[in-house]
Amino acid sequence: MAGLTITPCIPGLKAATGNTPAAGKNKLSLKNVRLETGFVYEDGEVTATTTGLFYIEIENGNIAAISPNQPNANAIDAKGYLMLPSFKDMHIHMDKTFYGDSWRATRKRTGGVKGMIALEQKILPEMLKNSTFKAEKMMELLQSKGTGFARSHVNIEPVSKLESLAHLQQALENRKDSFGAELVAFPQHGVFYTNSAPYMKEAAKMNIDFIGGLDPYTIDGAIERTIDFTVQLALDHNKGIDIHLHETGESGLKTVEYLIDKVNENPVLKGKTYISHCFVLGKLDNARQEEIAEKLGAAQIGINSTIPFGGLIMPIPTLYKHKVKVMTGNDSIVDHWNTFGTGSVLHKANLAAQLYGYSTEFGLSRSLGLATAGVLPLNDKGNRQWPKAGYKANLVLLNASCSAEAVSRVSQVESLIYEGKVVF
Repeated sequence: MAGLTITPCIPGLKAATGNTPAAGKNKLSLKNVRLETGFVYEDGEVTATTTGLFYIEIENGNIAAISPNQPNANAIDAKGYLMLPSFKDMHIHMDKTFYGDSWRATRKRTGGVKGMIALEQKILPEMLKNSTFKAEKMMELLQSKGTGFARSHVNIEPVSKLESLAHLQQALENRKDSFGAELVAFPQHGVFYTNSAPYMKEAAKMNIDFIGGLDPYTIDGAIERTIDFTVQLALDHNKGIDIHLHETGESGLKTVEYLIDKVNENPVLKGKTYISHCFVLGKLDNARQEEIAEKLGAAQIGINSTIPFGGLIMPIPTLYKHKVKVMTGNDSIVDHWNTFGTGSVLHKANLAAQLYGYSTEFGLSRSLGLATAGVLPLNDKGNRQWPKAGYKANLVLLNASCSAEAVSRVSQVESLIYEGKVVF
């Protein structure tokens, strides 16, 4: 366990290894915890963030009490580190990675996404041999970067069938006391292009949370058929939807509009539907971006976007304007698609702040939401809204004075607490 000083006289408290430690009976106490308390204003502008030191009591995985600091208490000494909501990686592929294995760079791509499908069909059997081990190593990397939860897409296709899902579920079971996840059944090789539909139907009956999809026009050759299949499967099994959409032309826009229509026809899907990447938004003119963002906001369809993506700048400020939920993730850490994943979504928040000019104290503090899936310690008026007694004790401690500095400097993660247990 890195970063924290543990007072020796607390019985039963020890550093986390594979699983998690306990203090007393499902209790944990921390002193010298830095929390944000408000904003400082000059001429109406937020110029600084005020903080204070507090004493935090955790019991049965929840925050039991927040009180004035007790520096002499027998408790874990948080050393004045800043406590923030633990981070969430909301778009990653933990089921197929080279991480934890020997290094290899990506190979030259040919044939676009279909070319990559052909490559996957060749290499997946070998990747599956130790995919549970590699998924667990990836979880350890994410934890070291302050992430305790991920939304992972998992391949469902005729090569791995349901094996990739079973391996990842085993990894998550092995780490259930230290890491949380939700799973997307992802037809990486197309729903109909490689006849993945039967396997998707089986996966939908299993312990997954979302029905995924991939470029319905480019891969399957039919927007309506693929989206209809995806939507109906989600409705039949009470799942959410999270579709990969890389297409940037007319077919990409038509897919977005058709999905909006289907969600509006089935309001139960509002707030449960996401489009991953959705790069077509970055290709539209400003007026069209506003129009589509407004429709996405009204349908409560979220965007899980990669930051950045080559020379393409996504209209995240416009999406925010229309109350579209925007989340991010590492996507690939190191695999046959990409090798640049750091494991840090705080780094993604930093990149977004740079790209969109969020360099003020207020802008940087709001950018933290990309790392936490929207949870912020202070609301826009500077009132503390997190943490509160009764909230889940999913916390990260960083060597930073405030969230604005944490985003700007990608501050060092000192410790991660998952549901009341110190896991890093």
